[in-house]
Amino acid sequence: MAEKIEKIDQQAANKHLGSDEEQMNTPESNALRRKRRIKCIFNFIVLQIVHNLIFYFLVMRVRTPKVKLGTVTVQNLVTGSQDLPYFDMSFTAQVRIKNTNFGSYSFNSTNATFMYEGVTVGQALIPNGTAGWLSTKRVNVTVNANSSELISRRNFKQALGRELSSGFLNLSSQAMLSGRVAVMSLIKKKSFAQMNCTIAINLSAKAVQYLNCM
Repeated sequence: MAEKIEKIDQQAANKHLGSDEEQMNTPESNALRRKRRIKCIFNFIVLQIVHNLIFYFLVMRVRTPKVKLGTVTVQNLVTGSQDLPYFDMSFTAQVRIKNTNFGSYSFNSTNATFMYEGVTVGQALIPNGTAGWLSTKRVNVTVNANSSELISRRNFKQALGRELSSGFLNLSSQAMLSGRVAVMSLIKKKSFAQMNCTIAINLSAKAVQYLNCM
């Protein structure tokens, strides 16, 4: 009797299992599983595209390094009067080469030119070097600037005389660095970094009043 009951229970279980398998193999369930697989594949592809775009724009993209003046300290400054205008000065300047790439930036030596009204009044050598990835290279230079090149310029006395009487001397500075950016040893690209700064020097304080770089 017990064996007969066990056999009946086993047949009922098999029948129930068969019923579940039939439900799982229905066209509706197969279509649902197919949709889920397609959705998973689509999400994976989208995730890979987003990952590759982020990797390209944040890591592999080569950005132009930036060059600007940092601290400028006047060491010596001698100026004339409005009737006899001239200036002779020396100062130290910090040149900052900012590299925002995921790779080093190696640059060649170049001159930083300091000008008054477009006329070169002083120069400083920026030696060749390397700015590491995501870092700023700082180079200190010494500049001697004077008005000797302005003597032959027409009407320089009036312009320089008015400027000296105002108590401020305005200079501009330019430099062009040429070099190469190496990103993760995979991409090597030439890059030119340009510096363009304006400096206003307070003559009475013999200090920089204003410094702006673009």
